[in-house]
Amino acid sequence: MKIFKNRIILLSLFLFAGLHEVSSQDAMTILNKMDDVMFSPKDRQGKVTIILTDRTGKEKIREAVMYEKGPEKKLYRYTKPESQAGMATLTQPGSVMWLYLPALGNPKKISILSKDQSFNNTDFSYEDMAQTPYAERYTPSLLETDEQVYMLSMQPKSGRSNYSKVIVRINIMHGYPESMEYYDQKGKKFKEAAYRYEKIGKYWNAAEVVMRDLEKDHSTKILLTDVKFDQGIPDDLFQVENLKPLKTQQ
Repeated sequence: MKIFKNRIILLSLFLFAGLHEVSSQDAMTILNKMDDVMFSPKDRQGKVTIILTDRTGKEKIREAVMYEKGPEKKLYRYTKPESQAGMATLTQPGSVMWLYLPALGNPKKISILSKDQSFNNTDFSYEDMAQTPYAERYTPSLLETDEQVYMLSMQPKSGRSNYSKVIVRINIMHGYPESMEYYDQKGKKFKEAAYRYEKIGKYWNAAEVVMRDLEKDHSTKILLTDVKFDQGIPDDLFQVENLKPLKTQQ
């Protein structure tokens, strides 16, 4: 009888381990598919409106133009308000990030250690704005699934991340994230993001993203308009020397 019980226990442990492995594999497959659809356009450009709202409801509005190419190149050029016109941020392969402020005169490289800092005083951090695929930055596990969404828990692979985990809900139909919940190193949720999409041609575009800081009772809404895909944006646009606006540029 004892031998029989031991065999049952071993079989149960084997089955549990097998199910856990399958679940982990499924989670990575889902996350890879999310990366594939998010970075499927060859390039993207458009206008960006950033609306900051504090706990009293007071708003600050900024405007920029955005250029993206592939999964790791992104350029923002700010046009409004006047106090931020000429400011620019650049993301390059390897999660290398640069910040240009006209008052400083030269671009400044953003170190890995500072990526938990606020992205231009918004509720997004530089880590949030990284263009590296999620599957390269996180180890996922499948929490649950229904007819509409997959829910994954993503643990950062890097010990330098500002998060202990991120819970993402992925739309089964188009494969894009619908929401993300961010947990600090103590396991407390302190930020959450919600996404709204529109279809442009063969691509889905994140027309609206709202990030809320639950502790500060503050939110940042990003609206993307006049979006165009696959326009053949040249690689040399994403060079550090191009962060300084030329006199001929609008």
